[in-house]
Amino acid sequence: MSFLWPQMLWMLPVLPACVLGYLWLMRRRKVAMVYPSLALVREAIGPRQSWRRFVPPVLMLLALACGLTAIARPTAVVTLPSQFHTIVLAIDVSLSMRATDVQPDRITAAQAAAKAFIEDHPPRSRIGIVSFGGSAQLVQKPTDNSEDLIAAIERFQLQRGTATGSALVVALATLFPDDGIDVESVVFGRSGRSGGSDTGRGPSGSPPRAPVKPGSYSSGVIVLLSDGRRTTGPDPIEVAKMAADRGVRVFTVGFGTLEGATIGFDGWSAYVRLDEETLKAVAEMTRGEYYHAGTAADLKKVYEELNARFVLERGETEVTALFAGSAAILAIAAGLLSIIWFGRRA
Repeated sequence: MSFLWPQMLWMLPVLPACVLGYLWLMRRRKVAMVYPSLALVREAIGPRQSWRRFVPPVLMLLALACGLTAIARPTAVVTLPSQFHTIVLAIDVSLSMRATDVQPDRITAAQAAAKAFIEDHPPRSRIGIVSFGGSAQLVQKPTDNSEDLIAAIERFQLQRGTATGSALVVALATLFPDDGIDVESVVFGRSGRSGGSDTGRGPSGSPPRAPVKPGSYSSGVIVLLSDGRRTTGPDPIEVAKMAADRGVRVFTVGFGTLEGATIGFDGWSAYVRLDEETLKAVAEMTRGEYYHAGTAADLKKVYEELNARFVLERGETEVTALFAGSAAILAIAAGLLSIIWFGRRA
């Protein structure tokens, strides 16, 4: 647990002071009395020495402790329903996806896993699809219509090249259609940094979007699947900075064997190998996660984990209301017990 206002914890020494004050008052109430019989002694000290006399003060002390903690605005990592409304799937359709180290081949396995993800996608969410090879295109705008999404996946056409950075730019432009992200400027040679003259401006020439805390955007995420190294387009690390500045998390999936594979097409062959380093860096920079899927079964499991992640997500949340509510309940309980047992307030 951490605190947004830790400086307010200086008031906690009030608690031992209250305990000492209570003990001092109890000591003052002790008076010397003479009792003519043992029965009167028992009647005088029996009920008053009961454990019940200490319950209301202890409850009030706990109420005060919760109240003082609430003032410091505590936060904790808890599991809550996800707020993601838009999920952009960016799927590699480069020629390397023809490799058969994943049966029957990488692209077929990737399509099957993506379809399963769509059919079981989180409620209240829309999914958009970006395909990328030598270039990147939004092949399906965000929608909750599973049939349209599956049809878009079935229309994938393999391309030469792997433009991982271009895919991230198109995915960002999909999440922020009103930000005026100049996709062409980023893809064809200008800086991909957020807040630049071409990529950071809002609609109608409005001021650039101010950077926010990485991972703080709760309305959308990007899931990037790739099986090889970037061969064209902007550096994905540079584009990841744009995503981080907007608080967007990028979950990256490295698909295929770490040893790589040799593919052939139209009389030529090439050796393709997974670029785990870049995918891990993109995920880390944006506060997402990296997954490796070496087989079709692995990839299906990754998508299942992502589906579960997007339904319920662990995150740091302010729990001030919990402590404040506990303080109120404890204080009310102390007052009621004091009135019921002793006919007076605690």
